[in-house]
Amino acid sequence: MSPSGRVAAAVLAAGRGSRLDAAAASAKPLLSFRGRPLVAHALDAAVTSALAPVVLVVGHEADAVSAVAPEGVQVVHNDRWADGISSSLHAALRALEPEPADGVVIGLADQPLVGAEAWRRIGAAYTDGATLAVATYGAKRGNPVLLARTMWPDALELRGDEGARQLFRDHEVVEVPCDGTGSPDDVDTLQDLERIERIS
Repeated sequence: MSPSGRVAAAVLAAGRGSRLDAAAASAKPLLSFRGRPLVAHALDAAVTSALAPVVLVVGHEADAVSAVAPEGVQVVHNDRWADGISSSLHAALRALEPEPADGVVIGLADQPLVGAEAWRRIGAAYTDGATLAVATYGAKRGNPVLLARTMWPDALELRGDEGARQLFRDHEVVEVPCDGTGSPDDVDTLQDLERIERIS
């Protein structure tokens, strides 16, 4: 029988954005995209997906990024954000440990065009039996990523500026096609931001 359970969502938004130039806002999640902060778009998708609870992990400029979170989103502070994205993943998982969540879908604040349907499809992969799943776009792996609770101990051992993708090397990964749900393009530079502004 396929498992069924409650799947949470987590948006990682703790980084500073070290590849942005000096003209950018100091916290990448606060860059304006179509009139709103980048992180607001990611949160919209996570909340609209109906996954619950939704966690927002903040670090650099934590108060300003936290202020973007809508009511009902749990804000988690990652004091070790400078250690890399794995530390934000740890913060999300530790916050969710007491929750009745059997898995979590992880997304990033700098991918504002990832749609709610992608979050839903990745969450549904748990019900279909996946313990580790990733969205694909044009057969290329992107985000978000599902971690069933059974994967959390391994995830908590990860280090550095790479998140759940480290687990792909040693565990079976279910690829979930998410073509037509949005775009996985991310924002690392102001040029990236200008480019994705042109994506419909």
